[in-house]
Amino acid sequence: MQTQNRLLDDLARVASSALGVAAGMRTEVEARLREQFERVLSQLDLVPREEFDAVKAMAIKAREEQELLAERLARLEAAAGLAAETAKPRRSAKAGLKAETAKPRKSAGKAAAGKAASAKGATRKAAGKDSKGS
Repeated sequence: MQTQNRLLDDLARVASSALGVAAGMRTEVEARLREQFERVLSQLDLVPREEFDAVKAMAIKAREEQELLAERLARLEAAAGLAAETAKPRRSAKAGLKAETAKPRKSAGKAAAGKAASAKGATRKAAGKDSKGS
């Protein structure tokens, strides 16, 4: 019977040491995973919650102010009688930019005068060549 007790005692010691090793491995694995997560999160360039909440509050306030200004503008336009004028389609900003950056074109009068002058010069050159050749 003593051999059975001794065998059970040995098995209990082996099991308890195995559990101790498993617990040690568990803490080591947890520490490594925590390090990896911290490294990945630091590379993501995330903002702290406090900063996010502050910017969110600023955005809400700006939106409310914008809505108040839009209402005020609508009332002022209605009072000035400009409501009908704002219903007209406006040029887009892109179209306005194109018009401002485009090269000025010659007017019809200038273009015609330019063509006539170049034609005159061509006939003079032709006439000069003919007189030289004779």
